[in-house]
Amino acid sequence: MPNRVQWNPGYGVGNEILDNQHRNILAQCNVLADWVVATDQASDLKFHELFNELMARAREHFASEEDVLTRCAYPMLEEHQNERDEFDYLAANIITTENFDKLELQRFLALWWIGHIIGSGKKYRACIAGLPAC
Repeated sequence: MPNRVQWNPGYGVGNEILDNQHRNILAQCNVLADWVVATDQASDLKFHELFNELMARAREHFASEEDVLTRCAYPMLEEHQNERDEFDYLAANIITTENFDKLELQRFLALWWIGHIIGSGKKYRACIAGLPAC
C-alpha cells in the first residue's frame, strides 16, 4: 500500500513560498500513490511523468530554500546543502524507476519528504522568523 501524507499546519516554516512548495511536494507524492497499483504501460508512463515532475519540483524547492536560508544567514547552510546534494545523488543514481518499482519509489519519496519537512524545517524555522536563535 502506498504512503499517503497529509499536510499538517505544524509543518509550516513561516515562509509562504517554502510552505507552499512543501505542501505541493507532499500532494505530488499522493498523486504518485494514485498510479502505483495499475500495471499497464499507460499507467507506467504516467507514473514516470509524475515522478519526473516531482524531481523538478524538488530541484526548484531546494533552490528556493537555499536562497531564503542564505538571506537569513542560516548558520547550518552547509548542512542543508549536503542534504540537497544527498537527495540529488539519490534521485540521479538510486531512487530511479530503473532500480525500484513504483510502490517502493512512492513510499520512499513520501517518507523522505515528510522527514525533510519536519527535520529541516524545525532547524531553520527560527532563522526564517528572524529570531535571535538564528
